[in-house]
Formats: sequence, C-alpha cells, structure tokens
Amino acid sequence: MQAAPGASVVQDRYKEAGVDIDAGALLVDRISPLARSTMRDEVLGGLGHFGAMWSIPAGRYNDLVLVSATDGVGTKLKVAQAANRHDTIGIDLVAMCVNDIICTGAEPFFFLDYFASGKLDVDVAEAVVSGIAEGCRQAGCALVGGETAEMPGVYDPGVYDLAGFSVGGAERSAILDGTSVRSGMAVVGLTSSGLHSNGYSLVRRILFDELSLDMNAPLPGTDHTIADELLQPTRIYVRPVLAVLEEVSVAAIAHITGGGLLENIPRVIPEDLAVRVERESWSLPAIYEFLETEGRLSQTDLLRTFNCGVGMVLLVDRDQASTTVSILDKHGQEAFVLGEVVERPEGCSGVLVS
Repeated sequence: MQAAPGASVVQDRYKEAGVDIDAGALLVDRISPLARSTMRDEVLGGLGHFGAMWSIPAGRYNDLVLVSATDGVGTKLKVAQAANRHDTIGIDLVAMCVNDIICTGAEPFFFLDYFASGKLDVDVAEAVVSGIAEGCRQAGCALVGGETAEMPGVYDPGVYDLAGFSVGGAERSAILDGTSVRSGMAVVGLTSSGLHSNGYSLVRRILFDELSLDMNAPLPGTDHTIADELLQPTRIYVRPVLAVLEEVSVAAIAHITGGGLLENIPRVIPEDLAVRVERESWSLPAIYEFLETEGRLSQTDLLRTFNCGVGMVLLVDRDQASTTVSILDKHGQEAFVLGEVVERPEGCSGVLVS
C-alpha cells in the first residue's frame, strides 16, 4: 500500500531535526508490560488513553481526601548518567513522591512519570521505566501513564531529566496534620538506605571536584564502590508505615529529604514544640563520616543537608514506641527511638541535638 504523499518525507525531516517518532513508539511497546505489572483493580481502561482513569471503590471510603505529590531526583541523575547505570533511578523517583504522600497518612494510589531527553535512547529509557515500575510495586501503587519528550537543543546528548507525580488518598478523619503532637511523645527513626536523593550537588563537588575520586573506586569504610553507594535507591516506606498506621495512633510523620532532620521535622509539629534528638541513638553511616571528614563539614552541615541515616520519623505516644519499632521490624524496616518531643525553648528552630 502506498504511503500518503509526503508522509515519509515529513517523518524523515522530523528525524533530521532530532525527534525520532519510531523510537518513541518502540519505547511504548517495551514499557507497556512494565506498567501493566503494577496495575490495581481501580485503574480503568488500561494504557494508551489521553488520560488515566481511576475509580474510587464503592463503599471503601466515607469521606475520601485526595493527596498528591510531585518531585524529581535532583543531581543524582548526573551520577546515574556518568556511571551509565539507569535501572534504579526510577525507584528514587517513585520514592520521593510516595514517601511524601504517606506522611499525611494516605495510601498512594497511582503514579505518572515524565522522561525528557535531547535524543531518545530506547534502552536507557526502558531501564529507567523498569525502575519506576519496581518502585510502584514496592509502594503498591499503579503506574498509570507518563510522558516521553524528545527535545534536541534543550538537553545535551546522553542527558535526560525525570519528574514524577503521584496521587493517593485517606479518610478525612485519618489525616495526619500534626495537631495531636504533644510534649513527651517519642520520635521513632526509620533507617535510610543511604543518601537517598538529596545533597548530591554537594556530594559530587566533594568527591569528584575536590577529591578527584573515580566513580568505580572503593568508598573507604565500606565494601561498596562510590558508584554503588551513591546509586543506592531511595527506600520506599509505604508498606511498613501503613502497617503501623493500622495498629498505632501516629501523631505525625516527616520524610527526611532536602533540609535533613533540622528542617523537615519542624514542618509537622506545632510552633510551640520542638524535638530533642539524641545523636548517640544511632550510628552515622560510613558515607556521612567520609563526607564529614573529607568535605570538612560541620554537624550542622550534615544534619541540614542529608538524612544522615534516618529517612523518615514517626511521632507516637511514648508507650507505643516499642510497638511501633516492632511492627516496622516485622515488615523489614529497621527503626529505633531517636528522641522525644519537648516544649520549644526560646530561639530554637524546632530541633535540639544533644
């Protein structure tokens, strides 16, 4: 059958301009099974529509409140691209969104991604989306769609950018807004899986610009290479935290991202309260000790830039702290009591470190 006059010519001209429609179609074919592996019963219509559809299950909620979050993974992308390792950065993308959603007490329902590059490399894009699908499976949410953009002139060859968006929900009566936090409560810390997705501009400057280290060199104090350590995917806390919420009255949850412990915990507590963190309650992972020493960082630098080994905190009644830690442990999440809620002293920003 003869093509429409000029059709192939137009497509070739678009490819000459840097946009390959055929590559985009091939990517869709490859990633469709990945997305289908994350499906939930509430997703309607499957993939390929102009909009994703989600049906609220009849009778499951009395007063459902939708909760949304969007994020990227920052300059951790530069590390993944320099190491030519793309299969876990998608987990980070999902984690940065769904971990925010769980802080409200909500369950993540679905996720969408945005992948942009100067020239689409189908293999790289497929690897990225495989990580996104894995992150969605870990979080129990559905990958319902996304967007792939090829923008020559905006991104250099070999460079891509990522953004993610997630929607979840909770009963209005179950939303965590911090108003029930009170003095004397315990602060339970959930261990991180490393740097997660924050502080990488500083990390890259210290390791690569100042120390001129090789990506594949061993990281002192660990059995990892630098690339292995920096590309540890962000831990997804959804399932263990949902398990806690089923049994424990949690007053507030904080996701420890950019700003570290010092700036994220005050976001979820009343202004007249503070959190006293016992620095000796957990061991600083080796990557932070190395950055502290070799990067000449102060304790304040560390605590307001990185998670320092604590990726999330839950505020609970003191008598429920051990139960909370036990539930988390049963779901494979290491946790410990790292401090308590106290009356805020004058001049305190919200976190006291002792």
